[in-house]
Amino acid sequence: MSDFASRSFDLAAAREALRSARRVAVLTGAGVSAESGIPTFRDAQTGLWARFRPDDLASPSAYARDPLFVWSWYKERYEVCAKASPNEGHVRLAEMERDNAGGVTVVTQNVDGLHVRAGSRNVVEVHGNLTTSRCERCGNVDPLPPPDAFDLPPHCSKCGSRARPNVVWFGETLPELALERAYLAFEEASVALVIGTSSVVYPAAALPEVTLHRGGVLIEINPEETPLSRKAHLSLRATASEGLRALTAEPRTNG
Repeated sequence: MSDFASRSFDLAAAREALRSARRVAVLTGAGVSAESGIPTFRDAQTGLWARFRPDDLASPSAYARDPLFVWSWYKERYEVCAKASPNEGHVRLAEMERDNAGGVTVVTQNVDGLHVRAGSRNVVEVHGNLTTSRCERCGNVDPLPPPDAFDLPPHCSKCGSRARPNVVWFGETLPELALERAYLAFEEASVALVIGTSSVVYPAAALPEVTLHRGGVLIEINPEETPLSRKAHLSLRATASEGLRALTAEPRTNG
């Protein structure tokens, strides 16, 4: 727990803030999906892929040079995500949205689609979704076929053109509409909940401070300290599932 947090806030206060908030904005990173067995981008660079730089696998120039090679990398990552299941952290966030009558927005830097599979409906995927493809010509987004029926490269269901992975690559900007939705969620929120992210990748890392600067409460869940920890009202050193379990537990009553 940060020094600031220990002086001004405790777990009971954080639970009450979440229960009473009309709007909660959540920012999630790789730590949420780690419990589902999904490696980070760089952790996935093992075996054949270990000798390549990230720019060789996830950039517009790499795709222009060899689209089938890039698709081979993303197909392998897609297979991992397709086999994974949402964990307790994903499920508790979906339950939080349900209990709050839709007043919870999950902004995720993850591209695995597990928040939606867990039941969250108000999800903003600022880095895209690798379980879908995007047409190079018309921009249409299609779900990828099952991994065992996945031929490379996929083609658009509308115009038949080749499709690319529907993710944000190095050197690309975040989708404008997704970023606008994310900023609006944190502007309107009275509580910002940041889970499993290093808080160093911008512009997503700036989102929690939008809520903080507007007088809202900032709660962080991360096993390690981040640049955001000392700014948070409460920073829990825990995994996503452990932290959310603590925050959403019903208070004990005497008697």
